[in-house]
Amino acid sequence: MLSLVLTVFFVHLAIYLVNTVGASTIDNLVWLLYLRLPTPTARTARKQQKLKRQVLEQKREMNSTSSQDEFAKWAKARRRHDKTLEEYEALNKALTSHKSSFDWAVKIARWLSTNGLKIFLQFWYSKTPVFPLPEDWFPYYVQWIVSFPRAPLGSVSIQVWSNVCATAIAVAAEVIGAMLVQVMGQKEQKKQATPVGAGMGKAQ
Repeated sequence: MLSLVLTVFFVHLAIYLVNTVGASTIDNLVWLLYLRLPTPTARTARKQQKLKRQVLEQKREMNSTSSQDEFAKWAKARRRHDKTLEEYEALNKALTSHKSSFDWAVKIARWLSTNGLKIFLQFWYSKTPVFPLPEDWFPYYVQWIVSFPRAPLGSVSIQVWSNVCATAIAVAAEVIGAMLVQVMGQKEQKKQATPVGAGMGKAQ
């Protein structure tokens, strides 16, 4: 079982990833993964996509047929198109309604597993020391601050450790992001400089 130290860290890491990637992006990804499961909703989605392709094909067929010169053929294509379109819109409405309910369920689950879990841990373990401080290493006022508000004196409280984790993750992400930007910039410069060097070599 994960220790309290790692549990709090991973909760804040999850919160940071959700805030960085975006809740809507995660919701859409979960929805796409859900549609890959063998469920009635997935079958409805596949049928909806099939009907969508049929509607487009039938519309092209109808538009390529003259309503004046080939009225009977055009009318038959129109009736077929309208019937398929009506079926597609009914499935699309049902799928949209289901997706709305699914999104609410995902949002609740996401909040409970991130911010909700963080609040619960801070309440439940408010008097529990996350880890003790070395004896006689820190003055009284430092021990009081890191144990705030309810942890035993001489230990780190879960509230303080939560703030440390959140700050450390944000700073580490900024450092990694800056390093990646620098590395990508150097690669781009090398790509731009390579043709020039190659051309000079050929000229010599």
